[in-house]
Amino acid sequence: MDGVNQLGQFLRARRAAVSARQAEIASDAPRRAAGLTQEDVARLAGLSEGYYARLEQGRERYPSDQVLQALVRVLGLNMDAAEHLHGLVRQHRRPAVQDAEVDSHLLHLMEEWGSTPALVLGPCLDILAANPLGLALYSVALPYGNLVRFAFLDRAARTFYRDWEDIAEAGVAWLRSTAGTAPDNPRLTDLVEELPRDAEFDRLWRQFDVRAKSSDTKRLCHPVVGEVDLTYQVFNVNGASGQHLFTYQAEPGSAGEEALIRLQNLTVAG
Repeated sequence: MDGVNQLGQFLRARRAAVSARQAEIASDAPRRAAGLTQEDVARLAGLSEGYYARLEQGRERYPSDQVLQALVRVLGLNMDAAEHLHGLVRQHRRPAVQDAEVDSHLLHLMEEWGSTPALVLGPCLDILAANPLGLALYSVALPYGNLVRFAFLDRAARTFYRDWEDIAEAGVAWLRSTAGTAPDNPRLTDLVEELPRDAEFDRLWRQFDVRAKSSDTKRLCHPVVGEVDLTYQVFNVNGASGQHLFTYQAEPGSAGEEALIRLQNLTVAG
């Protein structure tokens, strides 16, 4: 059994069992197979076709939890089948990277900032921790676990970020910065492979803009409280290589501050 690519066999069997109609794929062209193609699954899951093909071939054995959740959704897996998929990956999964652990003292400090949204992000902009107001502010991005994935894989990001083009460019530039300091970071490799091979991402990735900002503005359109204009500061977390603390503030007396107060009240009430 050790030499058998069980993950690939499972994925191939399950996509063959899902019809184009079940996946809501509309096409007038005849299909050569009854089930989904690799291209279908990759597109519906928001992955590159090459990355998904390597999953089936057994050449990529370390998909993130976000990738697995997307595959569970696209393949229509029930609870038992989803657990089996996660189990196949756990057999080979690498040990968790060190930057996933956020110091408990920092977490406690963030909890005390009731009126200040705060996030701890990893070197690839994975969301490692957040205080309650930070969770509420970035609620639409949380299912993706990573701010760059959210920006490129969810159309809602183009509404949430009122300056989406600038945000997308800054996110890719941050990844390029990470690639320069830690080119062998497996999370970076996985993340870049997961992102869509569309013209916009490819253009930004090829221009090799390198930028890790320490402060800037965010112009958001929150689904609950509406438009929020914020400034943010980025601090390196001492003793935790690659971790960054992001704190957000609104101009006193501004509409953004009023929106944050409403969001804070909703968070406390909830």
